[in-house]
Amino acid sequence: MFVRIFIYALLAVGLMLAVKDGRVMREVGLTGSCSTVAAPGGEDGYWQACSKGRLSGSPDLSRQGCASHGVRGRFEYWRCEAPIGSSQGS
Repeated sequence: MFVRIFIYALLAVGLMLAVKDGRVMREVGLTGSCSTVAAPGGEDGYWQACSKGRLSGSPDLSRQGCASHGVRGRFEYWRCEAPIGSSQGS
């Protein structure tokens, strides 16, 4: 009896951790997600293609300094400024 309760508790904790991480929700398509795509026609900056989720809709990247360039098919395309990051090695 105790072993069965312990197994159910472990399964519940595992499920809560998987949902909190967010990957499971994105993979199933419940929340929206974005991925980096190649810039069209020599444009500068970097581009994101975002797909909407069933529960949350499409992500809004305007707060990250990105501008929407319309919806084509299942994806909304965003042009973002080049990210500022540290370089390796120096």
